[in-house]
Amino acid sequence: MATKKSPLSKDKIVSMYMNYTLEHNEKPKSVFHFTKINDFTEAEFYIYFGNLEIIEKEIFNMFFDKTIELLNKNTDYETYDMKSKLLSFYFTFFELVTANRSYVVLTLKQHQNQLKNVMILSDLRKKFKSYISEIITDDFRTQQEKLQEFQEKATTESFWFQFLLTIKFWLDDSSAAFEKTDIYIEKSVKASFELMNITPIDSLIDFGKFIFKEKIYNK
Repeated sequence: MATKKSPLSKDKIVSMYMNYTLEHNEKPKSVFHFTKINDFTEAEFYIYFGNLEIIEKEIFNMFFDKTIELLNKNTDYETYDMKSKLLSFYFTFFELVTANRSYVVLTLKQHQNQLKNVMILSDLRKKFKSYISEIITDDFRTQQEKLQEFQEKATTESFWFQFLLTIKFWLDDSSAAFEKTDIYIEKSVKASFELMNITPIDSLIDFGKFIFKEKIYNK
């Protein structure tokens, strides 16, 4: 008796894609090739995705969505201030990508052109900036002298840039349990908030010393 195939789904296609990429150390060459080796049709593929590149973006969207889901399961999360919410986001997100580190490193280092690698995160960028806008508190806006719309856009963009730098640091981190990334997150987030409050000196000096030590002495 033939074994009944399990129904196809978006998550299942993502899982197949990640497995193929890891097993072959490269992404599939075409939709035709990908669907053929996984025993389903191109027509079925296009129900869920328009092309293979969209799957790459969707995987990072899924990391983000899962992060938010986990944060919202914590009943205390809504009571956190903006900095605590952002720290919680960082630690949760990087716990998820660490569990899938082999795939993430392979994907974000696949092109010599760093801009192409960053473009994979274009949808994640939109989600992350929207998240920052959501967690900006009234107190923070007051501290920023009634943050205007253009200033808020600059704020979300600066936090996105910080997030990218953190991903880069994590990609290069070889410390046990990626403990240096944890330190980086704490110091960079603290420095960013103090910089926006125009009281950055102590945290920026501390963060600067940490980066200098990691990049100069640990080469």
